[in-house]
Amino acid sequence: MRGGLFITIEGGEGAGKTTLITRLTERIYRETKKRTIRTREPGGSPIAEAIRGVILDTKNTRMDPRTEALLYAAARRQHLAEIVMPALQKGSIVICDRFVDSSLVYQGYARGLGVDKVWDINRFATEDCMPNLTLYLDLEPEVGLARIADNEHREVNRLDLEGLAFHRKVREGYLQMAEKFPERIRTLDASEEPDRLAEAAWRWVQKSLT
Repeated sequence: MRGGLFITIEGGEGAGKTTLITRLTERIYRETKKRTIRTREPGGSPIAEAIRGVILDTKNTRMDPRTEALLYAAARRQHLAEIVMPALQKGSIVICDRFVDSSLVYQGYARGLGVDKVWDINRFATEDCMPNLTLYLDLEPEVGLARIADNEHREVNRLDLEGLAFHRKVREGYLQMAEKFPERIRTLDASEEPDRLAEAAWRWVQKSLT
């Protein structure tokens, strides 16, 4: 049913996902001439973006972890139904900033809801539509948070308000996911210079294109 290529980019706060996605999107189109769609989660479609606003609003600090997990899954489903699945069926390449792994790590592991429980919610939401390739940008949380503090143009969201201990757990969770799904998740050193990081990412994308 699926003729396109689905690539997701994962990482903690300040890992450099946005910069990498910009470079990859341009290079993939330049090298392949295939329609390449850049999108994000939560969000990517009007309804999903509305849900994103609720999830990341800094005023919603009382949000229950299960509510958070369900809202992410709801936004993901709408995004898949409106954007990702139709694009893949047309043979397009989709690059998405965050996907299921973020929920498994942030809500399942760091929030303590349980990875398996969060996966069950998302399996229903995704209908087993999973990425062909996931690039995880690994970075010390202290470095990522410092990058955010230095970037005056970046929107501050509710997750940025979490303490360092939470962000350390996020990194632990991602490293566990990389071990659990080695056939899909490739770990990149996000402390590398942007050019070197983009080149390393492109090599993995090339392998998925062949």
